[in-house]
Amino acid sequence: MACFSCLFSRKKTFSAEQTIEIDEEVSGILNTKRFPYKELKMATGNFHHSNKIGEGGFGVVYKGTFRDGTMGAIKVLSADSKQGVREFLTEINMIAEIEHENLVELCGCCVEGNHRILVYGYLENNSLAQTLLGGGHSSMQFSWDARRNICIGVAKGLAFLHEEVQPHIIHRDIKASNILLDKNLNPKISDFGLAKLFPDNMTHISTRVAGTTGYLAPEYAIRGQLTRKADIYSFGVLLLEIVSGRCNTNRRLPLSEQYLLERAWNKYESRELVELVDTSMGGEYDEEEAQKFLKIGLLCTQDIPKLRPSMSQVVKMLMGEEAVNDENISRPGLLSEFTALRGQKDNSGMISEGTGKGGNSSSSSENVTTSYATMTFNSIFDRSN
Repeated sequence: MACFSCLFSRKKTFSAEQTIEIDEEVSGILNTKRFPYKELKMATGNFHHSNKIGEGGFGVVYKGTFRDGTMGAIKVLSADSKQGVREFLTEINMIAEIEHENLVELCGCCVEGNHRILVYGYLENNSLAQTLLGGGHSSMQFSWDARRNICIGVAKGLAFLHEEVQPHIIHRDIKASNILLDKNLNPKISDFGLAKLFPDNMTHISTRVAGTTGYLAPEYAIRGQLTRKADIYSFGVLLLEIVSGRCNTNRRLPLSEQYLLERAWNKYESRELVELVDTSMGGEYDEEEAQKFLKIGLLCTQDIPKLRPSMSQVVKMLMGEEAVNDENISRPGLLSEFTALRGQKDNSGMISEGTGKGGNSSSSSENVTTSYATMTFNSIFDRSN
């Protein structure tokens, strides 16, 4: 009984210290508006379930309407989520000081008692995961022009994080559910809870693995070596998804078609890439440009990280300002191979960063822990099965 008593008293002490630490850190962020909890409670109808627009391992996201009629996406951190507290602070620190048309806008936060809440601008068309890749859950149709605009917008947002922000930022969780769309289908990169700063003098960061299976670069998933090339790999997978209109993994398909990246490489080798283009467009697209985008996706997912282009190069290739050389495309790091090595996967496909000491130490596949690692505004459906 004494042991249980000791454990409970430790938990209470940690929570109190944690609260003080968070209050001090958030109070030091000068450019972030502090919302009263009462105001957010009113905006969401007392956090009514009808206003819920997303849910994950670290809490729930609600649509909120403020007194002046403006709307917001209100991300409520679960009170007992230790990992989520770190993400809460990371998310504020990463985007409070930066602004770009292809990044979500942080409007403010709430830190009152045990309440930890982030307030973002509301985006009318949810995420790519719900709309384009929604598997029939959405009636939205995406033209080729819309897809091109989304691809270029996401690439510009990532190029900004990788090359213009100082120190550079690695997102670590680029995926369809983290690409939100406004009323004009302009893309916004969201969820910076796993992001890492990357100083100029670093060649890589050795860290425990965090992200989403299907989008993880092999060298990062297996060895924990993080560089900007890991984000570029994830973008390449996303690019293939946008052009093909399907998720990177679909186990309802025949085995030879389950993994999009593997299928794309096979089609590239047999000179049949056009067969991957989404048939829902009814043939109304630029065939040459669509195949070029698929080739760029393969360039971004090459097995050897140094062969992958930078995001600024990707932007130029997507916009037709730089040629895509077929001879530069080598074999990708295939999802089906490195997930077999890792051998661990939870229902959401999420991999979390370890919460113990030594979180920035080098890790290998046995250090990977599985949990609901990040919460996105709109990741309601599990589309990996």
